[in-house]
Amino acid sequence: MATTDMSLLYGIKNCDTMKKARAWLDAAGVPYVFHDYRSQGIDRARLEGWARQVGWETLLNRSGTTFRKLPDDEKDGLDERKALSLMLEHPSLIKRPVLDRQGQVIVGFKPETYGSVFS
Repeated sequence: MATTDMSLLYGIKNCDTMKKARAWLDAAGVPYVFHDYRSQGIDRARLEGWARQVGWETLLNRSGTTFRKLPDDEKDGLDERKALSLMLEHPSLIKRPVLDRQGQVIVGFKPETYGSVFS
C-alpha cells in the first residue's frame, strides 16, 4: 500500500472510543498512522478542512469534560469561527476519532461505518 493510501487516525491516545477504533482497524488489517492531537496538536488548515466536509457542529465535542468546564461566555454564541478557535486551543474539544481515508473524513466510531468504508 502506498503512503498516500494510508489512512490517518486522529484523536487522543487514552480515549476509550479511540481504543475501540484502533482495535477495529488492527483486527481488520487496515494500515493507518495515528496522530494524537492532544500531544501533537492540530493545525488550523486541517481543522478548517474537516469543518468544510462534515461541519463544525459535528467536530465539536459538547459532551466531554473539557466543554463542560469552559466558562459560559466561551460557550455562548458559538459559531464556526469561535468553535474552531476553541478546538485549536483545546484539542480535546474535537470529537474522536477523526479518520481521514484518502480525503474522506469520518468523525466518531461505529463498526458498521468503518466496515462500509473499508469494504
